[in-house]
Amino acid sequence: MVHAIEAFTSKNKKNPISDQLAKQALALLSGHIRTACSEPKNLEARSGMLLGSMLAGMAFANAPVAAVHALAYPIGAIFHVPHGLSNALVLMGVMRFNLSHAQGLYAELAPILDPEAINLPEDAAAARFVESLAAICRDCKVPSSLAEVGVKQDDLERLATDAMKQTRLLVNNPREVTHQDAYAIYAEALDGKVQQAA
Repeated sequence: MVHAIEAFTSKNKKNPISDQLAKQALALLSGHIRTACSEPKNLEARSGMLLGSMLAGMAFANAPVAAVHALAYPIGAIFHVPHGLSNALVLMGVMRFNLSHAQGLYAELAPILDPEAINLPEDAAAARFVESLAAICRDCKVPSSLAEVGVKQDDLERLATDAMKQTRLLVNNPREVTHQDAYAIYAEALDGKVQQAA
């Protein structure tokens, strides 16, 4: 899902083809992920996830990923956290950080996750999109804090410094990310406050 969202909101190389791939991927993934997590042997759900993952990969092959991945990479490298989980742990913080610069794009994606968002004002729809993603993380029992994967307060400076080296990714983010911004996102994610916020 992160691949689809970041492709759709990428500042560079975003195009109509990547947009349609991202939307279709997001529809498939969000429509099947809860069932796939609760019923691992459900072939329909697993098939939907597989196709959605492929389409999301095609989307970000055309419009590159951004700050979620930039902040996730150091978590994976230093703490040996799986790629999907490391992305999920910083997803909400990065999305809330980007909200001021990606509001229209988030609002466009919102009805895919929540059909009722289609009639909301842009700001409310964008906020609903972010909260819908947080709800998926909670429902699928994704760990909600960096502390749960072994990160400590003393590690945040190193994480932020390493994240800022991911310039090929950060340049695609809708909003410029500074070292201070990266540190703040990690700090919020340390105890899971961002993930749990409504």
